Amino acid sequence: MSKILARRGRWSAYKLVLMQAAVAGGASIVFFALWGVQYGLSALAGAAIAVLPNFVFATLAFSHTGASSSVKVVKDFYWGEAVKLLLTIAMFSLVFINWKVGFMPLFVCYTLALIVHWTAPLFFKQS
Repeated sequence: MSKILARRGRWSAYKLVLMQAAVAGGASIVFFALWGVQYGLSALAGAAIAVLPNFVFATLAFSHTGASSSVKVVKDFYWGEAVKLLLTIAMFSLVFINWKVGFMPLFVCYTLALIVHWTAPLFFKQS
C-alpha cells in the first residue's frame, strides 16, 4: 500500500511539473518567434531553471510514504527541498556566467513557470 501511495503522489507531482514545463516551453516559443534566438534561449533557460529542480524535488520527496516510514518522508522532503534550492542557485550561476542572456525573458519565463506551479493544484483533481 505504501508503494502505491508513493507512486500516486509522485505521479501527481510529475503531472504538475509536466504542466509547468508545457507552459514555460510555450512561452519560450513565443519569445523565440517574436524576439529571436537570444530571447528564446534565455526564456528556455528560465524555464529549465524552474522545471528541472522541481522535477528533482518531486522524485526525491515522493520516494517514501506511509506512517511506518514517516521519518524517511520528512527527511526526503527536507533533502529534496535542499537539493532543489542548491540546483536552482547552481543553474542561475551557470547561465549568468556562461551565456549572454536577456534578463527579461529569463525572469519572465522563470516566474511564469513558478506561478503555474503554485496555481496548478487549483485545477487538478486528486485522483
